[in-house]
Amino acid sequence: MDMDLKHLQNIQTVFDDAVAAHKVAGLNCAVYKDGKEMGYWQAGYSDLENKKAFNRDTICRLFSMSKPVTCVAAWILIEQGKIDIADEVGKYIPEYWNLQISYDSGRKGTMKKSNRNVTIQDLLNMTSGFTYGAWWDGAPYGEHLTSDLIAELNEDCLGPCKISTMDFAKKLAKIPVSFEPGTNYAYGLSADIMGAVIEVVSGMKFSEFLKKNIFEPLGMKDTDFYVPSEKQNRLSKVYACDNEKDMILFENPNLGIQNKMDHAPSFESGGAGLCSTLDDYLKFALMLVNGGEYNGKRILQKKTVEYFTKARLRQDLQECFNKNMEHFSGYTYCNFLRVAFEPGRCKYLTEEGEFGWDGWLGPYLSVDIKNNLVIVMLMQKTGAGTWEVTRKCKNIINSSL
Repeated sequence: MDMDLKHLQNIQTVFDDAVAAHKVAGLNCAVYKDGKEMGYWQAGYSDLENKKAFNRDTICRLFSMSKPVTCVAAWILIEQGKIDIADEVGKYIPEYWNLQISYDSGRKGTMKKSNRNVTIQDLLNMTSGFTYGAWWDGAPYGEHLTSDLIAELNEDCLGPCKISTMDFAKKLAKIPVSFEPGTNYAYGLSADIMGAVIEVVSGMKFSEFLKKNIFEPLGMKDTDFYVPSEKQNRLSKVYACDNEKDMILFENPNLGIQNKMDHAPSFESGGAGLCSTLDDYLKFALMLVNGGEYNGKRILQKKTVEYFTKARLRQDLQECFNKNMEHFSGYTYCNFLRVAFEPGRCKYLTEEGEFGWDGWLGPYLSVDIKNNLVIVMLMQKTGAGTWEVTRKCKNIINSSL
């Protein structure tokens, strides 16, 4: 099936308009169909102050678009029979045998032992009860403790970097969850716990496992948990949008991820820690759309990738997801991925079974096996996720099919 290449050029107009309106400093995108590049677009700057263009080799912090990589890493071990989805996490990290729960709200509360422990499936589907912290004073008690732990992690990542991936998982195990695992949906730190589980099962540092089993086979030479000195000139700066009038340089750590990305971290975040380039992440995406294989290197079995397109939350959990993630109407969430199962309810054009995820700074992945279509977009805008520009581009691309 051919694409309307002329229609795709509307992407450039959307990009240029967004940059001109100071909605984003810079961004880029590539679309692949049937293994061939249909187009590449870029606009704006990776460094506004020095007018440095946002290029194809610009390195970006992925934040939550690290999660699909952690998904693949986990499923490599699941395929090998080394992890059972039904396993309780305590089998790998004993601290999770004593999971606590608190139904209290606010900064003080009491804890009791949970009636149910967290499973691997709870981690993969974000039904573990571990969140990204408190967003208001009346938030559950455990979420305030989570915010305190994230603040500790933010301070540590700047130095002395003493908190490791496993240290963080063990600290998190002491914090009470807000609901019995498997009874609700809450987006949060589950992928970071999974990173620690992968270390236990593989006997390797999380970064080493990713490098050996994903990055090196795929030739992803610019993807890591930090950016070495010789590549720092390619690392984009991060900008916050001030009422869509000015782009303000953002230099703070977030979720334990350093902003400068200039040293190897002790905490290797499975949920947010990676940085990459457009072409590096495209290799990962093309591997997925091609059923787990890219350039002669098989990372996952074909049936596993097919499973990603068909995975669904249990109906009661889907209702929880719908309430918590209304902006993803028409999607479910499994294996650290959004999965379209009711395209007619989605807020942009898509196909049933399309899957992927996004990141806090706006990186975006879409894998559509039915149409053999891949979209990867990068930017460094705080609080972006899947936002206006993403949706506009998705509509342009899917209406070009």
